Amino acid sequence: MTRQRNKIPDSNRKFKSGRKIRYAVVGLGYISQVAVLPAFANAHENSELVALVSGDPRKLDKLGKKYRVKNKYSYDQYADCLKSGEVDAVFIALPNNMHRRYTESAAEAGVHVLCEKPMANTAAECESMIEAARRAKIKLMIAYRLHFEKANLSAVEAIRKGKIGEPRIFRSTFCMQVAAGNNRVQRDRGSGPLHDVGVYCINAARYLFRAEPQEVFAFGARSNDHRFAEVDEMIAALMRFPGDRLASFSCSFGAQGGSSVEVLGTKGVLKMCPAFEFTEVLKSELTVNGKTTRTTFGNSDHFAAQFLYFSNCILKNIEPEPNGAEGLQDMRIIDALLESREQGRPIALSFPHTGPRPTMQQEIHKPAVKNPQLVRAKSPAK
Repeated sequence: MTRQRNKIPDSNRKFKSGRKIRYAVVGLGYISQVAVLPAFANAHENSELVALVSGDPRKLDKLGKKYRVKNKYSYDQYADCLKSGEVDAVFIALPNNMHRRYTESAAEAGVHVLCEKPMANTAAECESMIEAARRAKIKLMIAYRLHFEKANLSAVEAIRKGKIGEPRIFRSTFCMQVAAGNNRVQRDRGSGPLHDVGVYCINAARYLFRAEPQEVFAFGARSNDHRFAEVDEMIAALMRFPGDRLASFSCSFGAQGGSSVEVLGTKGVLKMCPAFEFTEVLKSELTVNGKTTRTTFGNSDHFAAQFLYFSNCILKNIEPEPNGAEGLQDMRIIDALLESREQGRPIALSFPHTGPRPTMQQEIHKPAVKNPQLVRAKSPAK
């Protein structure tokens, strides 16, 4: 049956029992090839890969054959993909500056959207995307994969239960060495370390403190390295939360790769290192009254978990967590941090959180995928 533009939004359609949500993956770069496309094998209960969209004919051909996908479209044919009746949802894995346009096009066609983070370049773009989804009555979810991952959700649970007392201080880092010419160091692609990896630190502070920052301050820095002619090499930020709790983080595209989180409470300390990666085994350390408990979490498929969850939301007409409001909150904070960096002063915030926060009930574990052979794609790391 041909989909009628703007007349039969998917969220109003009745899906038969056992029905699978049909996805098009838009953008076939590194993250799609190393994680998104392989994830459908682990999400087969309710999710199916049926279409690919790319500007590279060779990628379309080779990856179409590898994953047995017959519906292949160029970027210029994206509208045809959306109107074909072949897809119920899209996963958008494009550079940040393309998120808004491709999300709004899908919404106008009545197609649900799972969009990579950061949600967009600015808070204003996020608001436009949310409005487009609201008008079309489609589901919009932002790909915060750690909202379904056991190590981070266990940290949420431990702090919520008061195991470290009242959380007072949050510290985090997320760094990597990014190759010259990568999208992440191109200003017009909407990148830089704050958007690309700093968003993890911001989101973690919010879900671990279970609150929103009231004031933020940031420093930017760069060396003479030619890679950073257009974007900051690194950002250091401080965020004040209600109850005079403080969160600080540093993110960099020019430092040794790795991620960490530390939350200091009135009775103990919780640490995670690594904290955010999807290709490494995550580890946590909980110290209370001088006694330390260490936990190693098995590597898992973060992306299959997202597909399973989002497809269930579509099939059962449930509002997803994390939705567009979650992505908007982080982008508001990023906008304020960039303003602080430019003006050299703290920036006040007053945006309440309007939706649910991640809980242990959202944890979905699927085995990690094997590293696939890449087609005309490279890791962003040097």
